[in-house]
Amino acid sequence: MADEVVLGLIGCGGMMGAHARGLKALWDAGLRGFRVAATCDVALDRAEKLAAEVAAFQVTKPTVYADFEKMLDAEKGLDAVDLSLVHRDHHKIAIPCLQAGKHVTIEKPLAITCRAAQAIVAAAKKAGRLLQTAENYRRSPENRAIRWANAQGRIGANRQVYWVDAGERLWYWNWRDHRDLAGGGWSMDGGVHFADLFRYHVGDVKSLYALSRTYFPTRYRDREKLTDPVAATVEDTTLAVLEFANGVSGVWTSTMAAPGRGFNQRVLYGAHGSLSWGAGLKTRTEEVAMADLIEQHKAALGEAEREKLFPRGVTDTVATELWEFLQAIQGKATIETDGVEGLKALAICMALYESSVLGQPIAIADVESCKVETYQADLNEAAGF
Repeated sequence: MADEVVLGLIGCGGMMGAHARGLKALWDAGLRGFRVAATCDVALDRAEKLAAEVAAFQVTKPTVYADFEKMLDAEKGLDAVDLSLVHRDHHKIAIPCLQAGKHVTIEKPLAITCRAAQAIVAAAKKAGRLLQTAENYRRSPENRAIRWANAQGRIGANRQVYWVDAGERLWYWNWRDHRDLAGGGWSMDGGVHFADLFRYHVGDVKSLYALSRTYFPTRYRDREKLTDPVAATVEDTTLAVLEFANGVSGVWTSTMAAPGRGFNQRVLYGAHGSLSWGAGLKTRTEEVAMADLIEQHKAALGEAEREKLFPRGVTDTVATELWEFLQAIQGKATIETDGVEGLKALAICMALYESSVLGQPIAIADVESCKVETYQADLNEAAGF
């Protein structure tokens, strides 16, 4: 196995900047078993800018491309690609990269629909290449500590989870406010993080019933003056009741159409107490602030486990997910959030929309297997499925 994994970065705007910073964090920590050989974006100036950022820490400047197929053809030494793209294009680029023999890490959500996600997973299996869903939230010190405390039985048998976010956003978020490009609104774009956390901390979601609404169909390019309006075609509000396979019940509410007083409450309740994101642990007999819970978790880790979760002390979640990907390519690690994990989280989010459209509870397994795809039908057609 080569000592160096050669990477290509495709889609150089937005989130890929965080990926470049994550790679720099690894480099600065002495974790240098990689080289970025190419950057690619349809907007060449973005690819140039990212290449310069990479060159600033790895010294050599990646070659810049505007066409990913030309990049694949020219860069014969590429081992893997890192994709951060408009959701509509995930399968269009991931599948050819896998077919070209490249390992792939792809920003969440895995795809614009479950059928497209299934196609990516199948392509990875056929090619015999690694597929990672770039799901970073579960990798934070907070989420690692919450999972550890829950596994220790600190709050007793899990019973209920409440995940409620209420606030207002009227500013325009480019392609993310268009269903044909994003697949859905924040309930999918951010919600896939939360769906993954539900599975990580509580277990599989068996079914859900949801209402999805668009109360404010207009966004504004000028976020200060609220001028230059754009029609948004994604939801701004979703309310759902979740039934987990292990009997836990949940409430998941997300709205960006709540002017005035906003609030966020994310709490897992057990038989004896609760774990609250941000606040920490509270039972009938003890209370531990989140910062202290994180320290308790770190103290409980063995050296090997600590290095696995936080290599060389790095806690940047994008950096640690990328390091896992690089290590897995070299046969030194396994992928925690692979394509199947990404598909399962996506299915929970898509079930929100399917339930709202059909007006009935939806089994997550039926969405994951593409048995139910009424909401996704036109998206699948546009994607070529």
